[in-house]
Amino acid sequence: MSRNGHASMYLIGFPLLLIPVAIYNMIAFLFRTGFTDVLFSVRLLSGATFAVTMHDIIVTLAILLLFVEIMKSTRVGIRSVVDHILSLLLFIAMIGEFMAVQHAATSTFFTLVMLSFVDVISGYSVGIRSAQRDITVEREGSIT
Repeated sequence: MSRNGHASMYLIGFPLLLIPVAIYNMIAFLFRTGFTDVLFSVRLLSGATFAVTMHDIIVTLAILLLFVEIMKSTRVGIRSVVDHILSLLLFIAMIGEFMAVQHAATSTFFTLVMLSFVDVISGYSVGIRSAQRDITVEREGSIT
């Protein structure tokens, strides 16, 4: 197996939504800055100004990583099961942090919790549907 194959193998069991959660925690605990503070502005063709905040950047990153997580959940096998378990553990840890840590009681972190919830639910749902299709294809193949 090539080096790239090994790298992708490690990513299968790693919940990617841990990345925006880690970034959030670094910002909240080390920099103690607000997530609604404007980082920069972009002037649009309409003449309006779009103000970009840290909340926008973190949530956008999390949504993009959620897409990758959903794509990963289409795989069936032991790696997929490990990935689902780690995503569930991350979700549980995030709920605990949201409820117990004052710096996590923000709309930004709550949005990350909800994205993690969607990751867990979609991961199991897609995994079950993929497994059902595999069973159906096997049955149809054995009939002919």
